Amino acid sequence: MKVRFWGVRGSIPCPGPVTHKYGGNGACIELRIGPDNRLVIIDAGSGIRELGNHLMQHDLPKGPIQADIFLTHTHWDHIMGYPYFVPIYVPGSRLKVYGPVTFEDETLEEVVGGHMKYRYFPINMGELRSDIEYIRLKEEAAKDYGQGLVLTTKILNHPITALGYRFDYQGKSFCTCYDFEPFRNLFITDPAHPDYDEAMALEGEEVAREQNLAVENFFSGADLLVHDSQYTDAEFHNRIDWGHSTCEYAIAAANRAGVKKLALFHHDPDRTDQQIDEMAATYCQPGRYGNTEVFFAREGQLVEL
Repeated sequence: MKVRFWGVRGSIPCPGPVTHKYGGNGACIELRIGPDNRLVIIDAGSGIRELGNHLMQHDLPKGPIQADIFLTHTHWDHIMGYPYFVPIYVPGSRLKVYGPVTFEDETLEEVVGGHMKYRYFPINMGELRSDIEYIRLKEEAAKDYGQGLVLTTKILNHPITALGYRFDYQGKSFCTCYDFEPFRNLFITDPAHPDYDEAMALEGEEVAREQNLAVENFFSGADLLVHDSQYTDAEFHNRIDWGHSTCEYAIAAANRAGVKKLALFHHDPDRTDQQIDEMAATYCQPGRYGNTEVFFAREGQLVEL
C-alpha cells in the first residue's frame, strides 16, 4: 500500500507563505493498493482538487478513472473540494462514495451534493457525467471490499457522526482516526456539586475509558495511523467539545496500541510551518515518547507500507 497526502489541514484551507512547507489544503489522502494500483481516496477537502488534476494527467490516459472515496464525515472542510474534483465531470469515470450521515432524513448524496445547487455553484449534481454511487456506512467489523482489501469502520467522538477507517491488505494496515476528540465523562465529578451522583460519575468514567480503549483497539498494530492532532495539551482546555485531539494524546495512544508509524494530522489553520517545525523537534524525537515513529503529515508526502 502507498499513502500520499494531498491535504493535511483542518477547519479551513490556509494557503500562503507561512504554510508552504506542510501545505494549506484541507483533508485528502490517496491510497494505492496492490499490483493493480487500486485507487482509494479518504476525504474530499480542498486537497482533492490537486489529486483530481493529477489523475487526469497520469491515470486517465490509461483508461477511465475508477475510485472509492471514503468520507470520514460530512463537515464542510471534508467535502468542500468535491465539486472541484475533475473526474466527476468526465464520462466513463466510475466512483463509489462512502460515508456516514448524521440525520436520518437525508441521504449521503443529498448531503454531499447539497452545495452543488445553482444558488451556490454553477453546476448541479444532476449534470455530472460520471457514474457515481453513494453508499452510506455505519460502524462495522472487518468486511471484504474485494481484491484482498478488508475494511473496518469505527465511530469516533465528534459533533456529528464521524468514522475512522482501517484498511488491511496482505498483512499491512493503514488507519485513519480523525476528526476525533477522546471520549470523556459527561457527568458531574465534583462531590461538592449539589447535583453530584457518585454512581453516575463512576459509570461515566468507565464508559469513557471503554470507548477510548475501543478506539485504540481499532488501530492496534497499524503500520500507519493518521490521527487527529489539531491542538496541544496546553491549547485543548479552551477547545473541549470541538471534536479534536492533541499531539500528546495521539502519541500516547499510538504507543499504547503498538502503532508503527504515526502521522500527526488535521493541523490547525493558524499553525505556521515554523511552529510545526518547532513542535516536530519535540514530539518527533526518536524514542522520546515510545517506539512509534512520529511525524507531522505534509502535503505531497508519500509513505509506502
